[in-house]
Amino acid sequence: MTDTMIPDADSLPEEARIVRDYLEASMVPDPERAATYMAKNVTITFTGGRVYHHPSGPAGFNAMRYKWVKKDMRQFDVAQGAEGTVVYSTGYLYGEWHDGTAFEGNRYVDRFVVEGGKIVKMDVWNDSAERILTARGIEA
Repeated sequence: MTDTMIPDADSLPEEARIVRDYLEASMVPDPERAATYMAKNVTITFTGGRVYHHPSGPAGFNAMRYKWVKKDMRQFDVAQGAEGTVVYSTGYLYGEWHDGTAFEGNRYVDRFVVEGGKIVKMDVWNDSAERILTARGIEA
């Protein structure tokens, strides 16, 4: 993808910068560096309701689903929520399936809760499952 719109870190609130830095580390992928942005007791609820407590969980799952995958981060929205500061990151996934087929334009929404400078909760949604079904000729 050539028109990546990763927001400039200087223009983001602190909590959004933490999320952006986490996402950049997770795309390398570098789960150990990504973990430095997360609280020790973090809960990551990934696509399909899979629960992890370290960024190595989603990285391992992504390695099974994709040959490689990156995020074209388009927007960060920050709001105060009941659990702490909530940051939504939205944009598109792009990459390559294991069969060598490239993809782009796969929508994603990541919701983070940030407290005390660390991510304490992360929820992940994207259209990958829909794209896999469509590629297999399944209309559901």
